[in-house]
Amino acid sequence: MVDWDGPLTEAFERATTYLAGLPERPVGPRATAAELRQALGGELPTGPGEPRDVIAHLAKGVEDGLLPSGSGRFFGFVFGGATPASLAADWLTTTWDQNAGLYAASPAAAVVEEVTADWLVELFGLPRGTSVGFVTGAQMANFTALAAARHEVLRRAGWDVERDGLIGAPPIRVLAGAERHDTIDRALRFLGLGTNCIVPIAVDDQGRLEPEALAEALSDDGPQIVCAQVGNVNTGAFDPVETICDLAHEKGAWVHVDGAFGIWAAVSPTLKSLVDGIDRADSWATDAHKTLNVPYDSGLVFCAHPEPHRAAMSIRAAYLIQDENGERDSLDYNPEFSRRARGFAVYAAIRALGRSGIAEIVDRCHAMARRFADTLAADGVAVLNDVVLNQALVRFGDDELTRRVVRAVQDEGTCWMSGTTWQGKAAMRISVSNWTTDESDIDRSAAAVLRCRDQAQRA
Repeated sequence: MVDWDGPLTEAFERATTYLAGLPERPVGPRATAAELRQALGGELPTGPGEPRDVIAHLAKGVEDGLLPSGSGRFFGFVFGGATPASLAADWLTTTWDQNAGLYAASPAAAVVEEVTADWLVELFGLPRGTSVGFVTGAQMANFTALAAARHEVLRRAGWDVERDGLIGAPPIRVLAGAERHDTIDRALRFLGLGTNCIVPIAVDDQGRLEPEALAEALSDDGPQIVCAQVGNVNTGAFDPVETICDLAHEKGAWVHVDGAFGIWAAVSPTLKSLVDGIDRADSWATDAHKTLNVPYDSGLVFCAHPEPHRAAMSIRAAYLIQDENGERDSLDYNPEFSRRARGFAVYAAIRALGRSGIAEIVDRCHAMARRFADTLAADGVAVLNDVVLNQALVRFGDDELTRRVVRAVQDEGTCWMSGTTWQGKAAMRISVSNWTTDESDIDRSAAAVLRCRDQAQRA
């Protein structure tokens, strides 16, 4: 008899203890790499170990090296947490151990993704019939969308890139804001286009793409892709997507929207005007492990044109079983072959929250970011951005002091946020993305930041 109860009970008890302790846990790792190696390393085991003991050893060994990103006082990297329903569904996803690449390999996973995809398209107000892929994160979502864009703009120019590759193909120009996310550049490298194809477009002081500069840069002929951004990673600013679509489509360009966290503003009745015009774009990328607070990893790619989406991603092989009734095979919509059934957790999150619950998360993260910025500004801290969504960007005098404050806050442990460089100057980037963050988290964290600033000024 297999002992499932022992290791799973150990895991459950340690998991619930960890989750219950998050509100008061210091927000930061407490062990060095050397200490973690000492706790977890050693000689290769020569024989089997008792599974429950293995889980206990692992949990104890990693305890002080965990970054508690599920805490309501974690404000780094635009990480979300995990809602109870999505976490529980993710546990079941591991238990069920489904390979979600083909309908034949898991009809349940395929249908859940189909249902969830329809819900997501409706939530964001995208065109009916938009195709959806469940990927690891916004990096692969941008990659997949730009692969579809590459296919389509070259097809229009009479070139089959999937058959003939890029050697001899018409050159593609990619027009993107100077403050675009680096995953755009990385996706273009993966796609063999290289970063020299990028035509950087001027942006304003918040990082928003300037339509006049785009209009001047667009060509009258040749393959072109325009990358817009909703939710700048530093300021949270939104490009004017509607105007961008007008300009780009007039020149026959494909418009891709990188909306890793910003596209979720579409769900909020009070903030949806930030994304006016997104329904007119050709493709979109976002994360579920940010605003929706689904466990890692969970990204989403959308394409208004399913044909180029499938053309760029699909695969056929004699041994694969494509359903004779045309049921959805997910490998037609993402770059992975075998993969985890990510749709279960996204499904559970949406069903548990509903439209109103997701809107409440979006609105509360915005309100908490405003509260953080206003509290710091009242004590003399420079706020560098308009807090339009969940990002606050602040600076403490000069570069040296700002970096000292960031390090001091990370070491102190009340909260955690990262540093960045904005317009050539050091800044602290505060990202409010966790569904549990409330006023007490903000007030406690802001007090800690001001305390660390005062200490850094005296040092």
